[in-house]
Amino acid sequence: MPIDVERIQSIGASIPKHLPFKVQKLGHIVLNVSDIERAVRFYTHVLGFKISDVYPDSMVPGGMVFMRFNTDHHGVALVGDSTPKDIAADSGGIHGRPAKNVGLNHCAFEMASLDEVFRARDHLKKNGVELMFEGRRRAGCQIAVEFNDPDGNHLELYWNLDQVGTSGYVRPSTEWRQALTLESAVDHPAPGQDTTLADPSLRR
Repeated sequence: MPIDVERIQSIGASIPKHLPFKVQKLGHIVLNVSDIERAVRFYTHVLGFKISDVYPDSMVPGGMVFMRFNTDHHGVALVGDSTPKDIAADSGGIHGRPAKNVGLNHCAFEMASLDEVFRARDHLKKNGVELMFEGRRRAGCQIAVEFNDPDGNHLELYWNLDQVGTSGYVRPSTEWRQALTLESAVDHPAPGQDTTLADPSLRR
């Protein structure tokens, strides 16, 4: 079916004027890759990214590598293939891996404040969007809500991703404070992270 240009433009022109939050920027993307060492070599040696943190297989099947190209803890992260090699060899995909498993894992958008993450949670639920995760992840220590768009693309709205200065210092894993609710993330901040809400009534 051909796209109805005028209809699409009318949808864009009717955006609600008073959303309770505003996306500041595309913060980072996470990609599933077939060969994590090859991918890391490409992003570091060809594009010049720096590695901030690495998860072993015991934390994320296939491993995960967080890389930066500015002061954000990560702008791109890679998730390795966890398919057993004997199965992957018979799967017929790119380099023995099913092609559907290579590509976008999720993309994340930065919020201006912690309050906006709380407001986004409420707004998403009011619009019938199921949350896949809320709280604080580990490396990067951002506080976030995660959900899928109508096509199943995984999205994240977050606040306060760790910053890496010119010294290259990255927060050690002993300071990670994983939390599985926004309230728990507020009550148990990562060292140096101010989780004071301007509007405490946003808590459940």
